[in-house]
Amino acid sequence: MRKIIDIDDQIIPKLKLIAAIENSSVKKVMENAIIWYIEHKKQEQINSMSLVQKEDLGLLLLMQQANPSLLVDEEELFES
Repeated sequence: MRKIIDIDDQIIPKLKLIAAIENSSVKKVMENAIIWYIEHKKQEQINSMSLVQKEDLGLLLLMQQANPSLLVDEEELFES
């Protein structure tokens, strides 16, 4: 996906310098910065959650991994 982002003119030389130091492109430096920011914010949100919220999130993530096309009989469910 291609998106156009307006960047402050003072930041562009800094991005170019970082890209030159890392032997990379400005685009790659920006992509890495965005990925880092998203991961950092996600971790901040997880750290600020209560234990109950973390349990709910874990259950939601497990439910998303489940295959909805698999069915279990009621008897088989309660036998365990």
